[in-house]
Order: sequence, then C-alpha cells, then structure tokens
Amino acid sequence: MKFLDQAKIYIASGHGGSGSISFRREAHVPFGGPDGGNGGRGGDVIAHCTDGLNTLIDFRYQQHFKARPGDGGKGRDRSGISGQDLILRVPLGTQILDETNNFILADMIKIGQKVTLARGGEGGKGNAFFKTSTNQAPRKSQPGGELEEKWIWLRLKLIADIGLVGLPNAGKSTLLSRITAAKPKIADYPFTTLHPNLGVVNQDNKEFVIADIPGLIEGAHEGSGLGHRFLGHVERCKALLHLVDATSKNIKQDYSTIINEIKAYDKSLSKKKQIVVLTKCDAINSEQINFAKKELKTLKVNNVLGISAVTGENIVKLIRNLQEIVTTNDVINDKLSHKEDTNNTWSP
Repeated sequence: MKFLDQAKIYIASGHGGSGSISFRREAHVPFGGPDGGNGGRGGDVIAHCTDGLNTLIDFRYQQHFKARPGDGGKGRDRSGISGQDLILRVPLGTQILDETNNFILADMIKIGQKVTLARGGEGGKGNAFFKTSTNQAPRKSQPGGELEEKWIWLRLKLIADIGLVGLPNAGKSTLLSRITAAKPKIADYPFTTLHPNLGVVNQDNKEFVIADIPGLIEGAHEGSGLGHRFLGHVERCKALLHLVDATSKNIKQDYSTIINEIKAYDKSLSKKKQIVVLTKCDAINSEQINFAKKELKTLKVNNVLGISAVTGENIVKLIRNLQEIVTTNDVINDKLSHKEDTNNTWSP
C-alpha cells in the first residue's frame, strides 16, 4: 500500500426532497382534502475516525463524494425517504481543513470520533402541512433544502510517542528495524526512506510507538531534498530522538542542520524534549566516540548516548530511556486531564 498523507477532495451533502401537492380523491368518500406528504431529508457527509488505517490512499483515486438526496413527498400523506449519509473513513490523526488549507475544521484524534462535514438539505413540507381552518385546500408546498458542497483538504499527522529525526543515512531505518518489527527499506544511499514508517517497541511488556521520518537536509524548509512536509508527523510526538552519525567528519554541523530546519518549520517543535544519540559507534573506536561527544557538548548537548544498531550496543538502555519519557509524559497528561475534569465538575 502506498503512503499518502495529504489529499484534496470535493464533498456534497444530499438535496432535500420536495413536498408534494396532492388531494384525496376516492370513490364514495364524501370528504377529501390535501394529503401531500413531506420530502425526505438529504444525507449528511460524515468523517469517521477508523482503526486499522494509516494512510489516505483511499482518497487518491476518488476525489468526489456525494451523499444521497432525499426523495420527494407523495400523496396519501406519504413522506419521502431520507437520503443515506455518506461516511468517509479516515485514519487516526487526520486533520480536516478548508479549501485554503489554512483553517482546521476537525482533528480526528480518537478512534470512533465522528464529525459532520456537510449537512443534508431539509425536506420540504407538503400541502397537507399548510392546511388550516381558513385554508382547507392549500395548493402550495416547499422545495427541498439546498445541499452543502465544498472542497476540503485531508492531512494525516501520524500519532506516535517518539519521532526519529536526523540527516539521510544517519541510521534511522536501521534502528527502527532493530527495535521494532517494522521492515523499512535500508540501503547505503541517501533518501532511502521516502515516506514515514511506524513501528511498535515492546520491552518489559511495555509498548510505545516510534515514527521514522524521511531525512532532512540543509534548506529543507525551502524545498530542498524532500522538503520538510513530513515534519508534520512529529508534531504530535512526546519527544524527538535525534540521530547523529558518529562517523561523520562534521558532527556539529550535522546536528545544527537538523535543529535549524526544525526551528524553520515550527519553533514550538524545537522545544520538544530531545534525546540525542550517536549512531554507528561500531565503526569507530572509543577515542573517536568521546571526541564526537565533546563536539556536541560545545553546543550544550549533554548526556549523549553512543549506540550501534548492528551490534546492539546500548540499545536496551536507549529503549528504557525512551520508555521513561513516554511514561512520565502519560502521567503528566493524566493529571492534567483529571484536573480539567475536576474543574468542569458542577455541584449545586
């Protein structure tokens, strides 16, 4: 399945059914009168956050979605059938924006969440509705209500606990394949990873989700390389795992390049908790590792961990550090949620 994290689609609700103009005429029945039924309501367009989806590929080959209109009313006081709602199944983490791609209409952050994007037109009233003591034979009815139509953007932001960032070939995909069951493409050339990959880390019967983001290069915020469009996937992460290639000849520049690109994308993103590790430590000696750590220390980056996804050096220690961060963050969020619930409690 191809990965697609952005799509523009057209949606339209159903037009309401028109009311009917009808009069009762039956043999041997002395009293007639208006019996035109009401029209049916048009169908809504509803977004439904569904489990088991991780891409917007369903919206790649179909861009127009229209709900069913309501049926018109009929004689004998028969109302028209309401149009069926149209359900758009979207993955967890999908943002729905207006046509300008600037204003967020809905943020799908909970499985089962439903949001009505376009309401169907109301059904028109039949002439039976307009019958009064002074107007016992009305010859008027209402047309069905107008439908709603619009273009909207769907933008997927993966929901993960930890986001992997770093230059191309920093070892992100290799690390992901080592600590999770994910099978990302791994090669010895830059930009092997062309779209984000998700993996679940399971250590000591505790799980958390990690996202591998395609590598950034200098000038990514101006569109160089793959640009920075995939950085949106780490906006929801609790922390960033920044990988720096220990075999690089310019450690400080490699680190600064990523930090600068993150700041250029979103300054708030650069304030997230960050864990910096040196990768490929199996390819150099201890003196070179210490030199790399000292280089990062001049940039006020302390407690840098050296790892090797090939030999497994410090991998378990790294996972436990990440687990601690995720667990601490969850506890803080639970306390905040409990505080909000307490503040919202009403008592007489």
